[in-house]
Amino acid sequence: MNKQEKLIAILLGLALAGWMWYSLSGQKNAAEAAQTTAVAQQTPATAPVASTQKAPEVVAATKPQETTAVEQPKKEKSPEKLETLANDEVELTLSTRGAVVKAAKLLQYAQNPGKISDQNPALVLDFASAPALAIEGMSGVDADEDFTVAEKGADFVVFKNAVLTRRIVLKKNYQLEVEERFAKVDPSAANGLSLGVISMGSSKNDILSIDSWDNGGRKPHVMHHGDDGDSPLKSYLVAMSGGCGGKPNAAGMPERSSVDYPGRQDWVAVKNRFFVTALATCSEVNTGFRATMTRDVTKSEYVLKNVAATVNFAGVPEKRAYTLYLGPKKQALLWDLGMKDVMEFGMWRWLCYPLVWLLNFFNSWIPNFGVAIILLTILVRLLFWPLTHKSTVGMRRMQELQPKMKEIQTKFKDNPQRLQQETWALYRENKVNPLSSCLPMLVQIPVFIALFTVLRSAVELRYAPFLWISDLSEPEALFASWFPFGGLNILPLAMAALTMLQSAFSPSTGDNRQQRMMMVMMPLMMLFFFYNFPSALSLYWMLSTAFGVAQAWWIKKRYGQPTTAGGVEVVDGPHQTRQMRRHGN
Repeated sequence: MNKQEKLIAILLGLALAGWMWYSLSGQKNAAEAAQTTAVAQQTPATAPVASTQKAPEVVAATKPQETTAVEQPKKEKSPEKLETLANDEVELTLSTRGAVVKAAKLLQYAQNPGKISDQNPALVLDFASAPALAIEGMSGVDADEDFTVAEKGADFVVFKNAVLTRRIVLKKNYQLEVEERFAKVDPSAANGLSLGVISMGSSKNDILSIDSWDNGGRKPHVMHHGDDGDSPLKSYLVAMSGGCGGKPNAAGMPERSSVDYPGRQDWVAVKNRFFVTALATCSEVNTGFRATMTRDVTKSEYVLKNVAATVNFAGVPEKRAYTLYLGPKKQALLWDLGMKDVMEFGMWRWLCYPLVWLLNFFNSWIPNFGVAIILLTILVRLLFWPLTHKSTVGMRRMQELQPKMKEIQTKFKDNPQRLQQETWALYRENKVNPLSSCLPMLVQIPVFIALFTVLRSAVELRYAPFLWISDLSEPEALFASWFPFGGLNILPLAMAALTMLQSAFSPSTGDNRQQRMMMVMMPLMMLFFFYNFPSALSLYWMLSTAFGVAQAWWIKKRYGQPTTAGGVEVVDGPHQTRQMRRHGN
């Protein structure tokens, strides 16, 4: 294997390993910081999420205080009545107790892999422990107060009591338009609006986090509170899956931790890997939000169970209108609401947005995301074809120049400066760029990282089947009870074999021993990286490698065996040790 090929392997390995190490080490450090902070700051507080244990909570700001609403005589509570609003996307369960949303059934998303049926019902976002639309800190309207149904239609319902009249309209694209009118309240009273609670999903790769558009400082910007080091929430929004350092110990940590994030937020979103509940728009300016993180007390490690958020307001207007989003974390829907950053694509957003669009575009042709990934792979290979073709031909030219290179190395072995000058003169004379062989791999690394970023959160791939794969967003995990490491994953194994074959077909300017070593090391490294990646990503890279093998075979067949300038076939000589070269043998 020549130096250029070694550089490709090293750069790819460093890029993938460094990026993965950064993510895992950041999560671990954040979790350890959460444990230290929680132990140091445990103070009692009332949380918006119901709990079966009286655990202390961490509170970073003052909770909105009770308003001075007109005192209502105590009376016996009326029986709770549930109302339903539904369209072809979502079915909402609303309650007369607090005029809140207690559940949202997403009718196009199954609970488990496979089609929706009686045995596999639609996914339900359960807000029972922290109802969405609950108003906190205001007497007469909290989640325990009685409301009556003043009006009901096919897509709307109006709840009313002595303090609040709330009209809820179910719109397309998982949106709720809410209009509220207040009476008999202090207009300067602080209050909070609950966005509900999002729980950890069944996937081992699931996440829980909160995003917001912070407009309270000099420069408005998106805050990914689970990743941003400037957010006081980062220490708590960690759902560790282990990693090389293991899971952090949760001993001494409270079950629930509540932290206020101050400052105006244009929107606030609570999310897991695939779904989100968010305050998208509001007619009134808020003063920030309170996040409440509940950990899984059945585990000794720090593992999040659910996350809730309440948006804070400094006063009570006569009228307030806002839009609540309850649905999938889908790019097209969030884009229309001005919340595309919920996808958390980071520095690769410029490449991730078109990749998501292309996947959905190809899926609209043939409704299967496995086929869409195949078409995407073909498109990427076609775009890179001129570059990879030029690179492979350049490597052949480098191989043909090896006899002359060895002559120059022998002649100027004691003069490194002259050796470098003569080497580059040889390259210029033969119009060869030794760095060109690195470009195809370097160009594809951003595509790979962007695809990984897309596939970890693209709800389109959730439970998307393809051939023997039941879920493209997860590893294949075949025969999980029989095989170690989570089951048998065929695609990474096929990719490793194809990587070895590609190395065999690629021109080599090094000695045979190095070539054989890299033919083993590179596939093993790729197998290690990819084995537990989402099968969609393994499918893409396996197919891309297969096309690379076909391209290398075609070039070898078309141009034949590389020869020297004099037409002599290039044959590597016997391997020389360092001692043999020192003595001139």
